[in-house]
Amino acid sequence: MTFAIAAALALAVQTSPAPAIQTSPAPQSQPAQSNLEYSMPIAGNWTYATTANGSEATFSNESSAPQLTIRCSRSTRRVALLKAASSAAPTMWVWTSSDKKTLPATYDSTAGRVSAELGAYDPLLDAMASSRGRIGVSTSGLAALVVPPWAEVGRVIEDCRV
Repeated sequence: MTFAIAAALALAVQTSPAPAIQTSPAPQSQPAQSNLEYSMPIAGNWTYATTANGSEATFSNESSAPQLTIRCSRSTRRVALLKAASSAAPTMWVWTSSDKKTLPATYDSTAGRVSAELGAYDPLLDAMASSRGRIGVSTSGLAALVVPPWAEVGRVIEDCRV
């Protein structure tokens, strides 16, 4: 009889629900979805333009609102990534099909965008130029802006390297 009671208690302990495990929230420096391989780029177009100190490519959505600009400054051999934003963010997260990186960012409230800079020979720029189907950019843990990697992206990068 004692054996039957002990067996019943052991069975009850085994089938009792496990205590809830608390997890800490995801860090805010990168979006929740860290692989954008199957994300669809938003509709829009890239435009290329020369500037007084280099060149830039701007991706605008279907409403012609600029969403992302990639700007070359030849004098400093730096490439700036400028993303439309309504608030400050300490970092910008960039995803390509072959690389991803979190960059320190600054906010320009007058222009309404967050920016990050890279040296002209940073490997992330090569990954952006050759990304298969999409480039993702996010700030403050928000969903990534996903755009197609047209030739204008590579053209600006090459402008900074000559």
